[in-house]
Amino acid sequence: MLKIQEIREIIKLIDQTGIEEFKYKTEEGEIKLKKGGAFQVVESAPAVQAPAVAAPAPAAPVAQPAPSAKEEPKQLQAAPAAVSQDENLVEVKSPMVGTFYQSPSPDAAPFVAVGDKVKPDSVVCIVEAMKLFNEIEAETSGEIAQILVEDGQLVEYGQPLFLVKPE
Repeated sequence: MLKIQEIREIIKLIDQTGIEEFKYKTEEGEIKLKKGGAFQVVESAPAVQAPAVAAPAPAAPVAQPAPSAKEEPKQLQAAPAAVSQDENLVEVKSPMVGTFYQSPSPDAAPFVAVGDKVKPDSVVCIVEAMKLFNEIEAETSGEIAQILVEDGQLVEYGQPLFLVKPE
């Protein structure tokens, strides 16, 4: 299955071209992207046809102009690393709605704990959405300063999960 960063790169490439619709299918699932007023990313396992990641519907009327070639659609920006005002900490945010898990299984050790060093490609947690377990990466280097959510807690799109003290 594609990682969030790979999906972002595909979105940027499509946004820079005249392509209006994109579909990518593998044995593991599929992704559909469509330019226009509302954007939607859908991932599904072969046996499950329900969407795994869906962007929220726009509040404004459907007749919205398409985003310019240089700006990424707001609904698809995961914004995993926004700077916190306290002590220059970086927030690692949830790129989707789902259930937060600190470890790969109930009997396994957590991916990270307060004080652990992380790199941009370090997996810090899993967010489960529609029976798909999505590994969330730190996307920044530093030290885990705080874990903001509890194991098994439901999280929202863009909700801060961790605070990282950058190196």
